[in-house]
Amino acid sequence: MEGFLNASLAVMSPSTLPFLVGGTALGVLLGAIPGVTGAMGIALLLPLTFYMTVNNALTLMVSMYVGAIAGGLVTAILLRIPGEPSSIVTTFDGNPMARKGQPGKALGYAVGASLFGGLVSWVALVALTYPLSEIAVRLRPFDLLALVMMALVLIAALGQGSIIKGLISGLLGILVSMPGTDPSAGNLRLTFGIHDLDAGFSTLAVLIGAYAVAQVMSDLIEVERKVETVETTMGSMWITMREWKEQGWNLIRSSVIGTWVGIMPGIGATVGSLVAYTVAKTSSSTPEKFGTGHPAGIVASECGNNATVGGALVPLIAMGIPGSVTDVFLLAALVIHGLQPGPLLFNQHPEIVYVIFAACLISHFVLFVIMTAGIRYLIKLMTVPVWYLFPIILLFCVIGAFADNNRVFDVFIMLAFAVVGFAMEKAGFSLGAFVIGFVLGPITEKSLRAGLTLSDGSYLDILMHPISGICMVLSAGMFIWSLRSQHKLNKLAMSQANEAAA
Repeated sequence: MEGFLNASLAVMSPSTLPFLVGGTALGVLLGAIPGVTGAMGIALLLPLTFYMTVNNALTLMVSMYVGAIAGGLVTAILLRIPGEPSSIVTTFDGNPMARKGQPGKALGYAVGASLFGGLVSWVALVALTYPLSEIAVRLRPFDLLALVMMALVLIAALGQGSIIKGLISGLLGILVSMPGTDPSAGNLRLTFGIHDLDAGFSTLAVLIGAYAVAQVMSDLIEVERKVETVETTMGSMWITMREWKEQGWNLIRSSVIGTWVGIMPGIGATVGSLVAYTVAKTSSSTPEKFGTGHPAGIVASECGNNATVGGALVPLIAMGIPGSVTDVFLLAALVIHGLQPGPLLFNQHPEIVYVIFAACLISHFVLFVIMTAGIRYLIKLMTVPVWYLFPIILLFCVIGAFADNNRVFDVFIMLAFAVVGFAMEKAGFSLGAFVIGFVLGPITEKSLRAGLTLSDGSYLDILMHPISGICMVLSAGMFIWSLRSQHKLNKLAMSQANEAAA
């Protein structure tokens, strides 16, 4: 406790506090801009940390991490364009609520849930690092594959309309992630002689095109449609204690889910948000309200994705294994300063661990203040004429797609997937399932190949171990249950239509 208190005082000292506040604010800004991710900003700042003290460097990067994950909710709610991939699920209910004339309330739920989820994950980070890291490091490849398979079934359940279409969208996203260099054999595949595809499709280009630019295309077609907005005040984002009490169990459950998903190396905030949202939907007594601007959907999504921040730091600190893409840059910052994450970090430099703990905690409170104080200006985005707003959005999308690899080719990829995303949405396929499947694709393939190598090519081995076996059985059960539920809904709708016709 004394070590943590000393670290907290060090983080709040005049020499370090500006890095924490500035890092959080910059993270929010980068997270809110479509096409410019927090991970990109952290990567650009990484060389600068070489000239900083280790306390300032880690404080800056951890606070940017916290700010970026939450910053994506702003455009996700106001414009239905997630600034971060992890905010995709927030668009499902956040944007409908904003379009109903309640942007302040939607942002209030999201900001409050972000703070709560972050604090719960911080408690887990401090209290459960040792035991949970031991469990995570013992996971077999097939265990991780089984968890991904569960996520795919959840994707199917989230599909708007047809569950089968949702699953097809997710599998199509995985297929799009496959072109490039075979991670096992090192051979090129599905590049069709195009050398720019040797490293596969740029993740940013695909996500920006399929989700952001496709949305702009849809809105341009309906440019004459007037978006209903209402005048909002600073107080419009405050949620009453009664309303928060109604979300109490949802807050706790979603935060725990997000924390656990974050601890699983390589899965990330997108899956944490997805799982938390789907569990909230399937366990709700009114699941039909989800997707129409339901507060429970916003709370579940934002608790889930922000709780992964603290969870993802667990394997990074305890084992030296980055829990997400952003954690890779945190790992690099530690190495730059001559520190090796893992058990030796606790033994040789416990003060560094406490600085990370303190920066993670304090930055969540700073985030809440920044988002609350600046929310009235962000809400004004809803009243900006679309002809002024769309060019700015497209400009940032082009910059984000190009800046990832400094290639014009990625801009064309972005435009191509904008057409794909636009066509999928018009045909009734889940665009969210597609982009989430694209993110999960590399994890799926890596786990499958590693598992087959260890089992001498036997697929049955996935059922022979407790974790993977239980997950696969649950996946099959959830899929069958989803199909039956949809069949019952279809029969009910058909009978109602027949009664109306009679």
